Amino acid sequence: MDAAGGEDYRGSEVLRTSAWVAGRATDVSISEAGVRSAAISLYEAREKGDFSLDQWKQPELNPKEETVHTVAWIFVVDTLNFAFWSDSEELFTVDYNGKLHNGYWSLCAAINRALDARRPQHSTRAPCSTGSSVMSEGIPITDARYMANITPEQLQHVFRSATTEQIPLFEKRLEVLREAGRVLLERFGGSFVNAIAEANQSAQTLLNLVVSNFSSYNDHATYDGQSVKLYKRAQILVADLWAAFRGRSYGAFADIDSITMFADYRVPQGLVHLGVLEYSEALLKRLREDPHLPSGDRLEVEIRAASIWGVEMAKLREEKEEGEGGAPLNAIVIDFYLWTFAKEHGHAMKHIPIHKTRSVFY
Repeated sequence: MDAAGGEDYRGSEVLRTSAWVAGRATDVSISEAGVRSAAISLYEAREKGDFSLDQWKQPELNPKEETVHTVAWIFVVDTLNFAFWSDSEELFTVDYNGKLHNGYWSLCAAINRALDARRPQHSTRAPCSTGSSVMSEGIPITDARYMANITPEQLQHVFRSATTEQIPLFEKRLEVLREAGRVLLERFGGSFVNAIAEANQSAQTLLNLVVSNFSSYNDHATYDGQSVKLYKRAQILVADLWAAFRGRSYGAFADIDSITMFADYRVPQGLVHLGVLEYSEALLKRLREDPHLPSGDRLEVEIRAASIWGVEMAKLREEKEEGEGGAPLNAIVIDFYLWTFAKEHGHAMKHIPIHKTRSVFY
């Protein structure tokens, strides 16, 4: 399924270039029947209220207040939001207030643990723990100057694990966090709030500011000689601001619907499960034998680009057949829904191989 003629892609280079790849892909295709079925599921989810922006604040680790502190939290978390999968059974795990978190939530827990004001806190399963009460850190991990000058030892302490498995790509995270702090200080007056102000309520302007100033956000690839923009983390950054502030204040963007889904490794698996994406036998065989794909590999680009365009097709189909109204339906809330769906139905999807790419992009 290729792009419809005359489509303007809402000013999104991610959407335009992903549609271009999807129309040429040889190992990943978009199923018309799967798109129709997914559109029905999206309609039912919208009717149940699954797309309410209030859902962003429901996870216990997400900030609830709508302040500059939440902007800083979102920026740091999304700057470090990459590569949490492990090839071993044991996962990087963070003990925060006596609860264990892994995957993306281990990052949120580590940042919250670092930021906590000094107060007695009981740690239950930290390495070498005596089981006694300890003082939480109060580490200014969201402060630009602290980020720019953070030492390996300081970051290791922030990301200390409750298991023997340490956080992946530690050196890259150190490099990325330092760069983020430096750029905030040198380009944006020490605060991401100033980048938001400069964007003047345009999601695409903020997206371009981020990818052009912070190298780890510049998620792109080359496919058949053409540049393909994927911008997974940069788009999540904009989307999280929009959702956390419910489209107001620091989250007000007139063109928020130009943001696409966030192409990673978990949502594509969900799209295959739902029938939106179909993998060739050659790709399935390749992933079952070795799921590791290099960043920028042709197969990786096809999976990610087709995911973006497949979600767009399902959204357009739902809007066409059911009409607009009610809760907002854009690629952002669909991605939030699909990510949660994939996490909750992981057991039912175990037979669908996931590609694994070790990268700072996702």
